[in-house]
Amino acid sequence: MKAALLVLWLAGALAAQDPLDLARLKDYRAYRSSSNNPDPTSNDDSLRPIPGETVTLADMDGPGVVTHIWLTIAANEYGWPRLLRLRVYYDHSPTPSVDSPVGDFFASGHGYERPVHSLMVVDGSEGRSRNAYWPMPFKRHCRITITNEGRRRVANLYYHVDWEKRPQLPPGIGYFHAWYHQEIPARPGKPYTVLDVRGRGHYVGTVLSVIQNQPGWFGEGDDLFYVDGERRAGIQGTGTEDYFNDAWSLRVSDGPYWGVPVAEGTGVGARMTAYRWHLRDPIPFTRELRFDFEHAGWTFNPDGSVRSAFEERPDLFSSVAFWYQDGIAQGLPDPPYGAARLPHGNARQIEVETLLPGVRTEGGKAEVQKEVFWSRDLLFLRAGGPGARISIPLDIERDGYYELVAQIAHAPDYGDYRVLLDGKPAEAGEPLEHEPGANTGETELVRAWNPELYVAADHLLGWKHLLQGHHTVTFVCTGKDVRSTGYHLGIDTLIVARIASPEPAAPPHVPGSIAEAVRQLRDPDPVLRGVAALALRDRGAASPEVLAPLSAALRDPEAGVRMVAADAIACHGPAAVAVLDALIAAGGVADENAHVQRSVALALGAIGPGARRALPVLDALERIPRVAFTAATARRRILGTTQ
Repeated sequence: MKAALLVLWLAGALAAQDPLDLARLKDYRAYRSSSNNPDPTSNDDSLRPIPGETVTLADMDGPGVVTHIWLTIAANEYGWPRLLRLRVYYDHSPTPSVDSPVGDFFASGHGYERPVHSLMVVDGSEGRSRNAYWPMPFKRHCRITITNEGRRRVANLYYHVDWEKRPQLPPGIGYFHAWYHQEIPARPGKPYTVLDVRGRGHYVGTVLSVIQNQPGWFGEGDDLFYVDGERRAGIQGTGTEDYFNDAWSLRVSDGPYWGVPVAEGTGVGARMTAYRWHLRDPIPFTRELRFDFEHAGWTFNPDGSVRSAFEERPDLFSSVAFWYQDGIAQGLPDPPYGAARLPHGNARQIEVETLLPGVRTEGGKAEVQKEVFWSRDLLFLRAGGPGARISIPLDIERDGYYELVAQIAHAPDYGDYRVLLDGKPAEAGEPLEHEPGANTGETELVRAWNPELYVAADHLLGWKHLLQGHHTVTFVCTGKDVRSTGYHLGIDTLIVARIASPEPAAPPHVPGSIAEAVRQLRDPDPVLRGVAALALRDRGAASPEVLAPLSAALRDPEAGVRMVAADAIACHGPAAVAVLDALIAAGGVADENAHVQRSVALALGAIGPGARRALPVLDALERIPRVAFTAATARRRILGTTQ
């Protein structure tokens, strides 16, 4: 219904423009840069960046305008939309003009996937399909990249970048900018600054995300725009929700100019993300612009009574500012790296299916479902009905205050579940008084029905004081949606994070020489081993003596390292026959990851006729649906045929 209303609105907006604009003949050439596989026989159209890897989505010579970016990504690392970093560089500048986590750029914060329907950003399929329609003009050159700053390999990264190559750009055109900033928590005694920039331009949009560090409504803080050095803000608001064009708190909604993809209420740990596009009301500046939010709201005494309806709060703030500017903005600090962008920076991701021997059930049976959505496995409760339960062991290494999150699958035959921690309700208890009319959020009930399988939504279980030792998380079926055909439940992971400000993080070390890369291939840290394999891959066939250590890396415990090692071997072409036996062995590993098998097949194909002994392995790989295209291409290269 929302999407249909948006389409009707857009139709009306277009009708209000020059009715001949769409019919007017164009003088530009349309192009697309995409992840399409150049092999016409292959359906393997995605990239798979490992930790530390930067992939280029588009490298364009101008003058031109990027008109549309589409992404869809499959990954199984907690918070991965915050861990993947999008950057856009104009005219060969070393400074990116867009520097933001992927999720936040597409208007969904906290590493969440959420649907968004607006004029400039549309995220469909539960948030898995991301579209941005910001015009990004450039005079000479534009390069768009994504860097994996997490610790797990991305299973699939598909993309389109649609752009126009124009004879010239008209005068007075600014460069599009987007910049991520965070304060976790917000600094005491100062407002939260969304943007502080020098130059001439106009401000066009905001994505703001907040995690509540204490209970009660956080959003009494006003928005303040200081233009061209004003001592007193020339534009002043009346409250955080008012800036986002809502009222009396924020609730999940979307629309052409503003919306709220995330609104979990006023409890401790509750999350919020809202967007506002200044398309009808851009804010021009000729020398500088500073945009602040006060971080103030309701606070409480230890006994639960209200202390203040407007007091500074230490909530966790993050944001993306969007603006156009004459030239490329300079002087903005780099966003934090990787896990430092997550709320606490120390999340432990527990793959609960590995705990099956210690899982206990009543009224149902527990089992493991493999590869339910690409790289995600589930602990599945085949529930008989209301009252069925599954209890999962949870070990805590030291006493502390922790955030607990469950990543749950949703499906047509799933039920409703409440969550117990050590036999007691996981929710925070009695709600405190809040601003009248404020959104107190959903109950802690997990409503897992969905018309199609979706893996996996984040469900906050609470911020809890936990003692070192053994604990139990239990999911108890309370019923089901009337549309559901069953009472089942699928759990992907439990996330445990100690409540703390995240520590600074740094990119992994990139070896500067072949010898250093070979040594780093043996590092205990799998991320550093992967970066070493990337370095050798990117050097191509520079040194044949690296083939032996790369062939050893085909047996690395980490699938991403094995995959890139095979890619690096492939760069050596026919010379890689020296490690043919190692490739044949790698191609015959039982239950190997399909992406590793594809890379091994590519390496065998790169050897050419000298790899004939590998044909039986390739025949076996062709019987694997996700590998068949690549294995068939490799076989043709070895046989020198085009069939």
